[in-house]
Amino acid sequence: MGAVLPLLALRAFTETARLGSLKAAAQRLGVTPGAISQQIRQLEDRLGVVLLVRGRHGVHLTEAGACLHPGLTRGFGHIESALAELEAKVHEQTLTISTVPSFASTWLVPRLADFSARHPEIEVQVEATARLVDFQRERIDIALRHGLGHYPGLESIPLLAPVLLPVTSPTLLANGPAIREPQDCLHYPLLQDADRADWDLWLQAHGVATDNSARRGPSFDEDLLLLRAAATGQGIALVQDNLAREDLESGKLVVALDKPWPARFAYYAVTRPESLRRPQVQAFIDWLKEATTDAL
Repeated sequence: MGAVLPLLALRAFTETARLGSLKAAAQRLGVTPGAISQQIRQLEDRLGVVLLVRGRHGVHLTEAGACLHPGLTRGFGHIESALAELEAKVHEQTLTISTVPSFASTWLVPRLADFSARHPEIEVQVEATARLVDFQRERIDIALRHGLGHYPGLESIPLLAPVLLPVTSPTLLANGPAIREPQDCLHYPLLQDADRADWDLWLQAHGVATDNSARRGPSFDEDLLLLRAAATGQGIALVQDNLAREDLESGKLVVALDKPWPARFAYYAVTRPESLRRPQVQAFIDWLKEATTDAL
């Protein structure tokens, strides 16, 4: 037998023997049962012995297979331990941050250079997704989320409590009816959030009786899309002040009416309680607190 061992075939045999099933081994390795069977046949041809036999209740080890399997199990165990040790060492100096794309783009990413300058030894990875994080299964250190702060079993640190502002394109506002009172916004197309709730709540908060007209208009499931639609003159959008700040400063957007409304939701840094014991996690949260305080 040559010095180069068929690693995939050895792995296929080891998992099949451990699980007692070609199908289970295929699911474990992410391949088809046929591929597992082919790998085992190749290994048996290479070794010149039969390792497994099929029975009514799955597969069983032959004498040769029973001799080979313990050593392979220990070997793959050592490989997995070595990889896990390396991954833990690499991860120790890496922070993975999950947040929604709009907050990542307009608030977090423009400020990350400051954190990196203060902590050059910490590598930050940003995952921009609206998908909820499963801290038990995913290697996420901190999630920055917009909500009410109720995250059972997790630490939740309040950061920002933005207000909603009605914003639009300066061209649309200049060419349309004047907006002097909240109800005047109803003369324009209203750009909606995914729940079509914000305009209703904003108008009611300012004493305007609403009907279905406040819920009409194109809806967007991301604040970045709302901002782009407003900047291109498609209507008026209700967006968080911190997300609109850059476009307001550049002149792409203007405030249609200076009537900010404090929504109930805020931004929170969410993490596992045990993660707070990591100096890297605590350093990032301390920086977030300082950065959000300066942004107020």
